[in-house]
Amino acid sequence: MTTPDNWQKSSFSGSGDGNNCVELASTPTTIHLRESDIPTTQLTTTPTPLANLLRSIRSGALAAPLT
Repeated sequence: MTTPDNWQKSSFSGSGDGNNCVELASTPTTIHLRESDIPTTQLTTTPTPLANLLRSIRSGALAAPLT
């Protein structure tokens, strides 16, 4: 697997170079996600499954059940 060099920090992580954020990078066919304090551990996916996950989160379809 090729490690991308175009990592971008989440806008929700605030400013600065802290190691407490989610980062995302892309290659022509893959999207990579990592936690900045453990950059060697990465999740990889393609655009369609990630878009489906985000759409489900935004619609509330993945809301945690009330207990």
